[in-house]
Amino acid sequence: MLQKTVRRPSQAARRTGYVIAMLVNVALLFAIYSWPGWEAVPFLTAATPQVLGWVSASLIAGLAANVVYLVTDPPWLKSLGDLVITGIGLGAMIRVWQVFPFDFGDASFDWAFVFRLLLIVGIVGSVVGLAVQFVTLVRTGPWTRR
Repeated sequence: MLQKTVRRPSQAARRTGYVIAMLVNVALLFAIYSWPGWEAVPFLTAATPQVLGWVSASLIAGLAANVVYLVTDPPWLKSLGDLVITGIGLGAMIRVWQVFPFDFGDASFDWAFVFRLLLIVGIVGSVVGLAVQFVTLVRTGPWTRR
């Protein structure tokens, strides 16, 4: 069986991506809890706090993983971290689906349908991503022979 060598972006490019991801996660956490706060978003309902735990956990997991990746990011560790982040993100999307803390009023366009459709796409994509990351972890782990 032939193995294809996959080229990773340079370490500098990867680190730049990790820093950008960290900044986005911090900005989102700040926007949710400080300024302007989730209450400022007109289509979010009073049920929003029921999903904030999962959403925050997803952002914090992403932030923590990217901090680790800045220090070291072998492929197996990146896969493990992405597996954890994707799993928590999947939990967040499922919780958002259950609570659905959105109210679009009497909009002429069915935004609730669009949001539900995007949640389905995200959930299916996350399940596929979990499978891919698991296979990558198994193939690249420190327990494999090279």
